[in-house]
Parts: sequence; structure tokens; C-alpha cells
Amino acid sequence: MASTTPLPVSSLLQLIWLASPALPVGGFSYSEGLEAAVNQAGVATENIASDWLCDQLQLSLARGDLPVIAQAIAAWRHEDFAQVKALNDWVLQTRETSELRAQAEQMGRSLLAWLRNHHSVSAGHIDACARLPPTYPVTFALAASPLVAETTDCLAAYAFGWAENMTQAALKSVPLGQSAGQRILARLAANIPAVVEQAMKLKTDERQAFSPMLAILSSQHETQYSRLFRS
Repeated sequence: MASTTPLPVSSLLQLIWLASPALPVGGFSYSEGLEAAVNQAGVATENIASDWLCDQLQLSLARGDLPVIAQAIAAWRHEDFAQVKALNDWVLQTRETSELRAQAEQMGRSLLAWLRNHHSVSAGHIDACARLPPTYPVTFALAASPLVAETTDCLAAYAFGWAENMTQAALKSVPLGQSAGQRILARLAANIPAVVEQAMKLKTDERQAFSPMLAILSSQHETQYSRLFRS
């Protein structure tokens, strides 16, 4: 997954910034079904949590969000706003529960608000994104599109940001210690290059959003008695 051109330091720092859990988009407040899996499906140890998150990386991100981001980066760069809308619509239509859809919409709005004050994206592109309404994968693609960076680098940054947030969710909900969390994060990071390569190869008609057990657990989370997270 090596880049064909060196990544300028300024673009590297922007990708680190976009991947950071400190980015004010609220990613820390979601577990994407993991909290329900702890409560309902026996995710109670480091090994089980690690397997669960690696499966989610392979089955959800690699087949859905990451291919969308790759195609959306190209669409933003070519000002193909019809394609951007089609990708955004696909994300909305394939979020299988109200919580997962609300997460995509809330994080998209928050990232767009951050971009308005960041001055890296043109006002015209921001206005086009605001009219969608924006989802997080498509807005992330907008934020990454001006960077002098390969699409693979952008996807790796998104995937690692997801991995950090989900690892923190595991620490709080299983619960686990910091050393266990670092082992889980290391395993996820080791899988990201292959996942990005897989996502880059997917065509439009090959994208998928089909994780039935995750959808069931997400639905159960909506009425779970005690919750730390919003999804």
C-alpha cells in the first residue's frame, strides 16, 4: 500500500488531525453496537473484543465506509457533485438502525462545522456538502480531498481513527485495561493496510452494508437499560 509520492509534512499533519480522537465530532460517544455486544452477546474478554472489532473492520468498514470515502475523494476533487450526492445517499440508505444513521449524520454535521473554521476547503464545496445533508464518511472525504495525499493514506487515517475510538469504547464497556487496549489497537492497525487495499479494489456495485448481527445488537441498544454510549 506504498504511496507513489512522498506525503508532505503538512498533509501528514492534517491526516493525523483528522484521525485524532480529539477532533470535535463526537466519535468518542459511540460504540457502534459494541456496548450491546458486551451486554447481549458475551463480549467479555480482551480476545473476544479483539476478534469482534477485527471482524467489524473487515465486514463493515472494508466493504462500506472505506470504498465510499475512496470514491467520494475522487468526486470532490473532480467537483462531481452528483456522484457525491449518490454516495451520501447510499450511506444514509444503508445505515441499518436509527442509532447508526444518527451517528453518521451527527458526526457529518460536526465535521462540516469544523471545516467551516478550518479554511482548507472552498466555500463552494462546503455549501455543496451542507445541502446533502452530510454523512461522516462523505464529509471526511471532503476534508481529505484538498490534501496532497494518496487516497490510500486518507483511508488508512480514517480506519485508524475508527480503531482508536472503538478501542476506547472497548476499554470502557467490557471493561479492559490500557495494556489490553494497546494490544487490540496494534492488531487492528496491523490489519488496516490489507483492508484499505481491499476497499480500493471495490467497485460501486460491490459495496456492501450487510452485518445482520450488528444491526440486531444496534437495535437492542436503543432500549438497553443502562448505557454509556449513544450507539
